[in-house]
Amino acid sequence: MTTLIATVLTLVFFVLAGIHIYWAFGGKWASDAVLPTKDDHVKVLMPGIVPTLIVAFGLVSFGFIVLLAVVPVATPLPLWLGSIGKYGLWIITSIFTLRAIGDFTYVGFFKKIKHTQFGKNDTYYYSPLCLAISLLAFYLVFASR
Repeated sequence: MTTLIATVLTLVFFVLAGIHIYWAFGGKWASDAVLPTKDDHVKVLMPGIVPTLIVAFGLVSFGFIVLLAVVPVATPLPLWLGSIGKYGLWIITSIFTLRAIGDFTYVGFFKKIKHTQFGKNDTYYYSPLCLAISLLAFYLVFASR
């Protein structure tokens, strides 16, 4: 079961990273509904190529952390690298729990601005996905011991 969960989480992270790379290099698909907007539909932020690539790199790193925590590695790893899996899962759990809770204004389950396209997508897709990632990573923390 842990291998299946780790595989699903890794695939989710890699797909999300791929989408961010696509956006970083000018892709427009779904870009209108993935950034928070104010009531007047003005985007709260407009990240450039570097922040978008940093997010993509982080997502790829999360995928590898999940794999490192669950899949046995054939070669001996340095002690610091071997512990990344365990602590990394806690970091993933924390980050995605906080993202699901949100900033109480634009993102998360407790946001105030819910009627924009992003607000609706966040309520139905993004925040539940973040909560699911958090819960699955939390499960892996204890299942991969």
